[in-house]
Amino acid sequence: MSWITPLDLPCIQPYRKHNNAVVSTLMQRVSIVKNTVELPVDARKQKTAFPPNYVHSLDSTHMLMTSVEMEKRGLTFAAVHDSYWTHASDVDEMNEILRETFVDLYSQPLLQTLRNDLKSRYPLIDFPPVPATGDLDLHKVKDSRYFFQ
Repeated sequence: MSWITPLDLPCIQPYRKHNNAVVSTLMQRVSIVKNTVELPVDARKQKTAFPPNYVHSLDSTHMLMTSVEMEKRGLTFAAVHDSYWTHASDVDEMNEILRETFVDLYSQPLLQTLRNDLKSRYPLIDFPPVPATGDLDLHKVKDSRYFFQ
């Protein structure tokens, strides 16, 4: 399974069935794993891993969008996984940027874009339509005191 993030970065899940061989010696047992593209795809792992991996790719897209905007404004930005930092004097502005980039990202038709991409790569598969969007006003995120704290 693979997809392209909204920043045009490719994501590829490398889950394949492994051929394990165990070599026993007098001192230990060593497991040798062959992991190549010639191995069959692990369909179960691909299915179960795709939803969280797709969401993680959107989270990282949001982080990169935030980082780029911070750089444009001349602000310091650091991150580890989902913890973001800046200088104490710039926290309020970073929080504003986090909200703005979140709205920018999730205002895009992400699922429709994903579906279109998959349909173009796998034309023989009948993908269900994307569910209708609800009435959530994403722009209210900008007024949320505890968004991303």
